Amino acid sequence: ETRTKKGEESKYQRASIMSSVDKEIEPLRSLLVSIVSRLEQLEAKAGVSPPPASSGGGGGAVEEELHPSLKAYDTHIEETVKPFVNACNDLPGLKNIGSLILETWMTIRSIIHLGTKCKKPKDVATALKPLLTAVQTPVQSISKMRLDRDYDWHQKAIMEMLVSISWVVCVPPPNPSMFVKETIGSTDFWSNKIRKMYKGKDEKQILFCDALKKLIQDLAKYCQEFHLSGLFWNNARGVDMESVDVNEFLAGAEVKEAKKEAPKPAAAPAAAAAGGGAAALFGELAAKRTNDGTSAATGLRKVTKDQQTWRKEFKGGEPTTTPTTTAKPTTTTAAVAVPAKKKKGPPKCEYQNQGSKWNIENQTKDDNTGLGSSGMLEITITDAKQQVYIYKCENITINVTGKLKSIILDSCSKTNILFDSAISACEIVNCKRVQVQTRGLCPSVSIDKTDGCLVYLSKESLSSTSFVTSKSTEMNGEYFLLVVFEGVSLLIL
Repeated sequence: ETRTKKGEESKYQRASIMSSVDKEIEPLRSLLVSIVSRLEQLEAKAGVSPPPASSGGGGGAVEEELHPSLKAYDTHIEETVKPFVNACNDLPGLKNIGSLILETWMTIRSIIHLGTKCKKPKDVATALKPLLTAVQTPVQSISKMRLDRDYDWHQKAIMEMLVSISWVVCVPPPNPSMFVKETIGSTDFWSNKIRKMYKGKDEKQILFCDALKKLIQDLAKYCQEFHLSGLFWNNARGVDMESVDVNEFLAGAEVKEAKKEAPKPAAAPAAAAAGGGAAALFGELAAKRTNDGTSAATGLRKVTKDQQTWRKEFKGGEPTTTPTTTAKPTTTTAAVAVPAKKKKGPPKCEYQNQGSKWNIENQTKDDNTGLGSSGMLEITITDAKQQVYIYKCENITINVTGKLKSIILDSCSKTNILFDSAISACEIVNCKRVQVQTRGLCPSVSIDKTDGCLVYLSKESLSSTSFVTSKSTEMNGEYFLLVVFEGVSLLIL
């Protein structure tokens, strides 16, 4: 009995001691729990992947938890990319551009996924080359599409937007978010033209513009939150790029896209036909081949350039269909209607005393008032007060010798102008593919509504010539590369 009493007393003493210890460490335990929870929040915000959970030995395969940056990117696709794809599909002139844009964004997702698993390589561009090539494929397909003229602005706006996908290889400065935001202005330039044309007429066009801008803004916001200093790489717990097959991530993106857009199962005959793929198609064509070598393609005629509507050689009219037959073609040919060319006035090259002005009009290589021995139309200036006005000349070179007041090119095409020095300026208006060269000084060059202009300056003019441009494209200059925006005046130093 005495031993029993002593054992119970020691038991009670141990219990009291444990309860007192628990009371003392309870504040410390709560503090540790709060610290751990804060660390988990910081890891999630910084993009550090949590350690993989153990399977526990007897459990099944545990599905890998997505990284926060991937979850946010999937949200970006669902909330902004897919609505924009639907807006593209609602416009019949944009063909399958929507599916190509979705393919581009899904390939970018595979790059982000790779970054969450691997450490940053020394040469990012080389390591990501297979994935970057896969990104460029749909972008090039969109660029090469020949859409209807009514959708030129749409295609240009989309191409300006697609510049933003280069954020994955962007090295600050600027950071990816700022890089994406810089495409908003160039995209709005074309989107505002669409809004102005279809305002109050077609709501689908306005929705296309709104969805396009929302996509860029949401992408910039996403990059600001998860890729502030460039594409996120898991340097803390990731593996080396050398131990990873990049193509597996690309295949994973294709499988994910296929699962999201998987069609409903078709009937058994249709499934069997689809299962054959290209082999079934070639087998069907081979079955149609006869003993004499003819097949389904025998007798088809070649489509020449003048019958292809998108070429400049197209002569108009409905294409005539010819039946497939083995009979010899007849020798008679039908006359093809050629659209009449616009009548041009007679070529002129004359000097007018009133105004001290040379008028050179409608000069061409085949129809001119007489070329010199050098193959150029020669104009000699005798007084520095004289000016030269060149109008509607085509495919000809004009050489102006002597110091003159000014020279003006108006509505010319494929015309080359050489002159010595101009006191005032050289003006180029409504021209296409023209070249201008000064052998002396020219204080100012004005280019307005011109597509394709190449200006050659002498070494003397480099320090004094200024350029004023408006609504013009494809402008270059020798001794320098001229890159100008609409309505901006540049002084070349």
